[in-house]
Order: sequence, then structure tokens, then C-alpha cells
Amino acid sequence: MSHLLAFIDGIGGPELLLIMFVVLMLFGSDKLPGLARGMGKSIREFKKAASGVEEEIRQALEEEPAPKRTFPPQPPKPADTVAAPPPEQPNPPASPPPAAPPAPPTEPPSPPAAG
Repeated sequence: MSHLLAFIDGIGGPELLLIMFVVLMLFGSDKLPGLARGMGKSIREFKKAASGVEEEIRQALEEEPAPKRTFPPQPPKPADTVAAPPPEQPNPPASPPPAAPPAPPTEPPSPPAAG
């Protein structure tokens, strides 16, 4: 328990009496038992939560990790063969060729000139 009170190492008997007197004056004699009861419950709940977390960590460390999924090894390809080319995809339907521009209008032959 001495390691828990290490932060008050320099506080002696007279200092503790002074602190208790100030607390008694601030809260009054009627509220001190309720205050002490509330502090006791808080400490108990804190210890329970801390032990619960500690137990969860201990269980997690003891559990065997789930096995990793491994796939069967692929047999190596023989060195003297060449990989087959990928299958050919069917060609999409050809679009119709673009329409030719319309021919310019032809003029009728002019009548022979009289001469």
C-alpha cells in the first residue's frame, strides 16, 4: 500500500489532521459518511472495471489465433511449353461505311451556237 501513497510522501501527521479538518468544515459531519460511501463505491467499480479489462486481455493472449486461409500451391508450368494465347474475342459488328457525298448537279448541254 505504500506505493499507492508515494505521491504524499512529504505529508506527515499534522498535515493530514489539517486536511481532515478542512474537509470536515467544507462538507459537515452529516455528509461525510455519504461522501466516504460514494468514494468507496467508486473505487470498487474502478477496480472491477480494471480487472475486467485485464481478464479480457489475458483471454485474448491465451486464445489461439485463427488459422490463415492458404490456397493449395499451383504446380509449376513446364519450361518447354509456351503459354497459350488468350482466346480471341468476337469482332463487334461492322458499322456501315459512311455515305458518299452527293454528286454536284450536272448542267444540261447547251444548244449549239448559230453561226
